[in-house]
Amino acid sequence: VQLQASGGGLVQAGGSLTLSCAASGHPFNRLGMGWYRQAPGGEREFVAGISRSGSVTLANDSEKGRFTMFRDSGKNTVYLQMNSLKPEDTAVYYCGAKTILTGPYVYWGQGTQVTVSS
Repeated sequence: VQLQASGGGLVQAGGSLTLSCAASGHPFNRLGMGWYRQAPGGEREFVAGISRSGSVTLANDSEKGRFTMFRDSGKNTVYLQMNSLKPEDTAVYYCGAKTILTGPYVYWGQGTQVTVSS
């Protein structure tokens, strides 16, 4: 499985960004997909995941109502739409994929930097 993430950038607090992750090398409808992020000096943390059927899981209450994730099977791509961004959302965002729904994410794309200025 190959993953290509894009869409990061510099945005002011309160702004929006949409990250994209294009998957190839495996039937897209058999992949569970997710987004993680890693802030400077921090550990990689789960942000959001989407099942093969489109069910979305968000990491915590801070993101509910601000972040959403969706998948486009026609483009073999998942998206993380982020609204009302905060400086603490600044991190490198990584796209992950898995073929076993109850297992860990085992395939990773390169990260995309998101920087939110105050």
